[in-house]
Amino acid sequence: MDKIKVIAKNKRATFDFHLLERYEAGMVLTGTEIKSIRANRVSLRRSFVQHRNGELWLMEAHIAQYVHGNRENHEPTRPRKLLLHRREINKIISQMMEKSLTMVPTKLYMANGRAKIEIALARGKKKHDKRQDLARKDDNRRMKRALKERSY
Repeated sequence: MDKIKVIAKNKRATFDFHLLERYEAGMVLTGTEIKSIRANRVSLRRSFVQHRNGELWLMEAHIAQYVHGNRENHEPTRPRKLLLHRREINKIISQMMEKSLTMVPTKLYMANGRAKIEIALARGKKKHDKRQDLARKDDNRRMKRALKERSY
């Protein structure tokens, strides 16, 4: 039985990108980082995943400094190594290179006491795609409201 507690979501990712494939990855963290994560002091807003030397790195994710930390406290936006199986890393890197896709983090959560991050292969949306999505959401909202009013 997996206990999952969602810490942070990147809502902007679903607005700016078509999410194609999702992966679950672990992260290499320091002690003060995991304490800040448990305190929900995380932002994935401008973060992205980059590959270097055959490894995947989480860039620009903001994990606030631990309040009760000392001089050994961490840098809030430092690069963090992602932990995946080698075959998954190779598959992701090849798709990023061949199909010119990007990797974006979508969700950070705690699963059985360990911090996990959900990353997704994504293709950027054009402006008209974003407008269509907003129009679709607005139409769905109107339909639900009309059905709710009608049921009374």
